[in-house]
Amino acid sequence: MSYLLSIDQGTTSSRAILFDRSLQPQASAQLELAQSFPLDGWVEHDAEAIWRSVVEVCQRALAHGDIAAQDIAAIGLTNQRESTVVWDRATGEPIHPVIVWQDRRTVLQCDALTAAGHAETVRKRTGLLIDPYFSATKLAWLLDNVAGARDRAERGELAFGTIDSFLIWRLTGGRQHLTDATNASRTLLFNIQTQQWDPELLALFDIPAALLPEVLDSSDDYGVTDQRLFGHSIPIIGVAGDQHAALVGQACFEPGMMKSTYGTGCFMMLNTGGQAVTSNNRLLTTLAYRLNGVPTYALEGSIFVAGATVQWLRDGLKLFEDAAESERLAEQTREGNRVYLVPAFTGLGAPHWDPRARGAIFGLTRDTGIAELVAAGLRSVCFQSRDLYRCMEQDVGLGRGRLRVDGGMVANAWLLQCLADVLGQEVDRPLVRETTALGAAYLAALGCGWYRSLDELAARWQCECTFFPVMPEKTRESLYAGWQIAVERVKSERGSSDEQAVKQALPLAG
Repeated sequence: MSYLLSIDQGTTSSRAILFDRSLQPQASAQLELAQSFPLDGWVEHDAEAIWRSVVEVCQRALAHGDIAAQDIAAIGLTNQRESTVVWDRATGEPIHPVIVWQDRRTVLQCDALTAAGHAETVRKRTGLLIDPYFSATKLAWLLDNVAGARDRAERGELAFGTIDSFLIWRLTGGRQHLTDATNASRTLLFNIQTQQWDPELLALFDIPAALLPEVLDSSDDYGVTDQRLFGHSIPIIGVAGDQHAALVGQACFEPGMMKSTYGTGCFMMLNTGGQAVTSNNRLLTTLAYRLNGVPTYALEGSIFVAGATVQWLRDGLKLFEDAAESERLAEQTREGNRVYLVPAFTGLGAPHWDPRARGAIFGLTRDTGIAELVAAGLRSVCFQSRDLYRCMEQDVGLGRGRLRVDGGMVANAWLLQCLADVLGQEVDRPLVRETTALGAAYLAALGCGWYRSLDELAARWQCECTFFPVMPEKTRESLYAGWQIAVERVKSERGSSDEQAVKQALPLAG
């Protein structure tokens, strides 16, 4: 058996990549996924559409590579995190569309829990903040708003999972209800200290324990696929949430190593080793991965809208037809462009955590054109990255380390040069850019014995190119100061913690 099949189920697409024994990609397939937006702040997926897309991309990848299922040693699975689905244990049928991680419908429930004084308890146990981003209030909403769901859950008739758990259930023909520790750590229900579902948190969010999957290591035995799917049963051995898989794929195995993934959102993650570091800047403490029962922790900053900004510029404003055109347009921007686009379409993530904030564009002048708007959209990703990097620097005292980047947006060289300039540090782009899928393959490779240690995997990582900062420091700081003012202007009154400082700074924005 000479190949690993990596399944990468993301927010906007499902992808399958076949890796050979040297962990080089040999064949792949990808299908885009539609999202629905029933109400302001609501974001949903069709769970059946996700399932069909996963099966189809796996079948297409096998066909494209002319590879039989018998030649697959194992499957590695990675997935969009926090997105919540509940299904019938008898039929496997979802009781409601998937509530996507971007969804903000439970803002009031989160406000009530915070006002009642539960924030610190939740943070100590989970490393997370009480926010609609995570799974617990999404799950509670489903139980309270789908007819009969809570009673059925209490009777053990329903199953909850993040997308990994739902796919494992389907791939194994309903035989396995499992998740891995990284996905569990994003639910607000999993205690990252005890490494177990927390009874007090279940009581706080009113979640029946009977709904929950068993939690395994990131490289573990998740069962085998139903033979009818691919013609041969394949072991599922590696599972991790997408950002954790990307950290593994970037070989960030040593404390202090950092990666940032630029997909629909942007997620910066710093390996903190065996120490669960508590942030003083509202970053998240989370699991990086768990192997052989031993957790490795990370600090994470989550940006809700990154690549989705480019998608909005393309599909919403129709400024260009292909995302790749954004690089050419940004290169044409006029010198001294001070247009700021704050893409708070679904609120602001770290370090602001303001679900009520909404997007805005500042600094428009008579000569503002398409190039300036596109450049502002791309720069917003870089400025948000600096927000996160600055917080991590304050929390753990970062040196002048290099940032490893990945995700669909890193094909854009203008963006990465802007990122290096805004951060004032080197940015490394890897040779294999699909590091999320690669990380899932790494975990599967460990589980099936192809590689014996993380050191062996780290030796395989290769840098394609490095982007060096060239922007003068004075310019960098001036541009970033303008960004900070723009962000404060879009915050809701309840979400802003620096209101007085902003009022004093606003006249300077001119």
